[in-house]
Amino acid sequence: MHESFGGAKEAAVPTESDRSFTIGDLAREFGVTLRTLRFYEDRGLLSPRRDGTARIYDLRDRDRLSVILKGKQLGFTLTEIRAMLAEDRIADGAAANLNLSLDKIEDQIRHLEQQRGEIDEALVELRSRRASLAVAA
Repeated sequence: MHESFGGAKEAAVPTESDRSFTIGDLAREFGVTLRTLRFYEDRGLLSPRRDGTARIYDLRDRDRLSVILKGKQLGFTLTEIRAMLAEDRIADGAAANLNLSLDKIEDQIRHLEQQRGEIDEALVELRSRRASLAVAA
């Protein structure tokens, strides 16, 4: 509340940084489950404030969730994502980005290519077994 010249109190105008979100808001926006959000909180990746039993997320939590999900999409583990978020927070205080070095990117590309090779091999074997079973049936 702000005091006006006439002595009456005016409501403070919320800024973009004052926006808050419920667990349901974030779940819908990012297409994740409530359980996922609670899991990230348990792992220390998100830290909503509590209003009774309700979790109230701010823009920082929303930005962190976006980064967490981008990191997962790129194949990083939650441990790696937590470390990158911590490095970013130390670097500029924001924690709104994955702190990816060229070495991390190259390592992740190698890792994903290896996984793709393993998946391709597994698919060949499964298709072969499926074909054998179909002939036997």
